[in-house]
Amino acid sequence: MNPFDINKTVNELVFSAEDFVTAVEYNKSGKAELFIRNGDAVETRQVKFSPFLIVSDSSVASVVSVPHTRQELRGNGFFRYFLEFETIDDYESALVQLKKNIKIPPSSPKSSYRLFADIQQQILIALKLRLFRGMKFSEVRRFQFDIETLTTKGFDFSNPERPEDKIIVMSMRDSSGWEKCLAADDKTSEKELIEGFISAVRERDPDVLEGHNIFRFDLPFIETRAKLHKVKLILGRDGSFVKSRNSRFSAAEKTTSYKRYEAYGRHIIDTYFLAQLYDVSHRNLESYGLKSIAKHFNVASENRTYIDIGAIDEYYQNNREELLKYSMDDVREVDAISRILSPSYFYQAQLQPFSYQNIISRGNATRIDAMLVAEYLSHKHSFGISEESKCFEGALTEAFESGIFENVWHCDIRSLYPSIMISENISPASDPLKIFQVLLVRLRDIRLNAKSMEKTSVKTLDKDFYNSMQTAFKILINSFYGYLAFSQGTFNDYSAAEKVTRRGREILTLMLNYLKKAGAKVIEMDTDGIYFQPPAKTNTSPQEMEAEIQKVLPKGIEVELDSIYKRMFCYKSKNYALLSEDGEIAITGAALKSRGVEPFIRVYLQDIIRILLFSGYEELNEVTAQYKKKIEERGFSLKELSKTETLSESPENYKSKLLQGATKRSAAYELALKSGRNYKQGDQIAYYVTGDKKKVSVFDNCRLLKDAPPQRNENFLYYIQKIEDLYVKFKPFVSSDSDQLEFKLE
Repeated sequence: MNPFDINKTVNELVFSAEDFVTAVEYNKSGKAELFIRNGDAVETRQVKFSPFLIVSDSSVASVVSVPHTRQELRGNGFFRYFLEFETIDDYESALVQLKKNIKIPPSSPKSSYRLFADIQQQILIALKLRLFRGMKFSEVRRFQFDIETLTTKGFDFSNPERPEDKIIVMSMRDSSGWEKCLAADDKTSEKELIEGFISAVRERDPDVLEGHNIFRFDLPFIETRAKLHKVKLILGRDGSFVKSRNSRFSAAEKTTSYKRYEAYGRHIIDTYFLAQLYDVSHRNLESYGLKSIAKHFNVASENRTYIDIGAIDEYYQNNREELLKYSMDDVREVDAISRILSPSYFYQAQLQPFSYQNIISRGNATRIDAMLVAEYLSHKHSFGISEESKCFEGALTEAFESGIFENVWHCDIRSLYPSIMISENISPASDPLKIFQVLLVRLRDIRLNAKSMEKTSVKTLDKDFYNSMQTAFKILINSFYGYLAFSQGTFNDYSAAEKVTRRGREILTLMLNYLKKAGAKVIEMDTDGIYFQPPAKTNTSPQEMEAEIQKVLPKGIEVELDSIYKRMFCYKSKNYALLSEDGEIAITGAALKSRGVEPFIRVYLQDIIRILLFSGYEELNEVTAQYKKKIEERGFSLKELSKTETLSESPENYKSKLLQGATKRSAAYELALKSGRNYKQGDQIAYYVTGDKKKVSVFDNCRLLKDAPPQRNENFLYYIQKIEDLYVKFKPFVSSDSDQLEFKLE
């Protein structure tokens, strides 16, 4: 399947009245404005649009006295009346009347009226449009940018509110191949850099602005410095300012606070967030930093320029040419990473009634709900109200063995929950049009075709592209099950969700029983797959084993013996490392690759896992002794021993909460307050531990990395103890007292 085939598939699945629309906005004239790409140019068109909301019955509709039209929807669903308004003012007045008289907010499951606060969502639903129809990802004009900044002496990182922390380099490029790098010097001021950036955006007129960590660093920095210089940050296609507001982004268990930016007629995409979404299912990114991700996807060029960010000031003064190369390499890598991680969301925007930017920031269940409701409204059909939450038993997840295992096979059920829902026709009871089933079946087909293309592709970039696509669609279609138990889902159905998980447990148990009976050793079982060692005395091939397992499974459930690993280290449930035949190591689980620890600990953990997987058991004592000796002899830099934390609030707020007993003491905040420097919310603090005992209270025994004296004073006993604590955890797996490296979990 190629991108054209995918376009054809989505066109057949969800109707769109127009192609090549890259963005929609509600403009000042009270109409919807469409941005339509025509080759290198973008045309605009204003279309009549009526804001709308939906109410349960005529008595609720009668509360609205402002001018509107009322249409009764087909069917017997709870929400039956569709109200349209001539202007946004009338619409907002109607909301005021409803809130005043109904007394229940529209976000409540018990509310008798339903609205769509996202005006772009309303436009896409009302005009029966989806973005990017008829377009390939390569046809979208994307504009990447990156900044380099100075840091005031005595601080670890730049803060735009400090006068001397200036933008000194602004690198830019777009998907046509155009590139430009601006640098502050005797002739060019910071103000002119920002103005040059604004001019470039307006001249190149991109559909999408892209960067890495731009919501948390680049854009807030540019915005603050623009205000300082009284520069109007006009990035909207209508000549409007960029808008910003505080928001939160969630990817699995990780939630990030950030400042969301919006530019009229454009989308703003942060590859830092795309990387987190990718890692939800893969769990193989060592870091979310740009350079690390570029290396992971093999898009870092051989002659890529690397600079220690702590030395930016020095390069600016003494080696500016190298700094400019470094900055341009950054935007090139953003482009390369985006070409791998963005297409799946681009194609989802062709299906879902949200902007491309919102496709990435909204949860899967929310987007599924929007698709379902939009289809019901396109059929002018009423729909129901959300069920109240219920508890039920979930998936079967268990680690049966802990230790090191040779020749491990992974048997996966292809899209287990979606397959159960499809094969057994499980869908919400409140979906009489069966839209849920139609979408699920077709989306699964898209995902499986993308997965097949990944396997048959020869080029690495093609493999990464299809892997990203099939992964995103896998998460989306798997979320159809989660949607059934989504408390805010219009068509949620807890009984159906419980039926799916119960059937999933039964199917996995069938696989488990077969493998045990065949003499296989089952190591780890998760929601839809099993890691196991094949029977010791057998000549059964993986293909034959797959066929045998398939025989015990019900119709419609397809098994795939998709991977064979040279070795596996299972630490505990959902925490394991795998060694492939080509020597690659994949690590899963926070216990084995926590990003919140000091750099030297991360490296030590990697060494432990390497030792375990490559059978170098005798190395553990030797390597551990080397680490301890290196710490004692000050062989690690203080930076490698230091922790870095971001101040989520101002030091003054922390101090106030501490006095009220509303928070615990924190080393980072204590150091910020004692430093005498004007640390602010958003600043990063790098610090190390001092003292002369193994166990110390860190907040009383720490020092800013920036304030480290010439004579090293870190607490080497504290750091050695950290190594010893990890050693004790992992030594049982390589104990020389016994050749038995496998044991039952307690």
